[in-house]
Amino acid sequence: MGKIVLHKSRKCCNASKLILVCDDIFDNCFFLQTVLEIEGYQVETVDSGAAALAFLESKRPALLLLDVMIPVMNGYEVVHHIKNNPLLESLPIVLITADEREFFRKEIDVKVDGFIRKPVEPDVLIKYVQATLRQSPCL
Repeated sequence: MGKIVLHKSRKCCNASKLILVCDDIFDNCFFLQTVLEIEGYQVETVDSGAAALAFLESKRPALLLLDVMIPVMNGYEVVHHIKNNPLLESLPIVLITADEREFFRKEIDVKVDGFIRKPVEPDVLIKYVQATLRQSPCL
């Protein structure tokens, strides 16, 4: 197995950027959380769409990384709930999916800031996160 090399980039104020990760597979959450925390981000994880929506009632992350294939309420349904809530509609969302063809079929109905294909490469993850957060001012 190859060695993962991450470069610390303390541009802007990563430490003040809270990222919510939603994935029903613990190992995926752990991987994403580890990579992002190495880069200086604060990370919270949840394992369902309902848990993500409940989290968003009390805290406002700078970004939501959302798996598409989560049980009960899939990622697309979570996006619809968020985008139909005036208090949350501007929340940046990046979908994580193993099936990008499905994303492009749904893209017309789902407004997100991007998507990352599984398996997630650490460098790709960091680039997407940085590019998405660059659009929002430092806290």
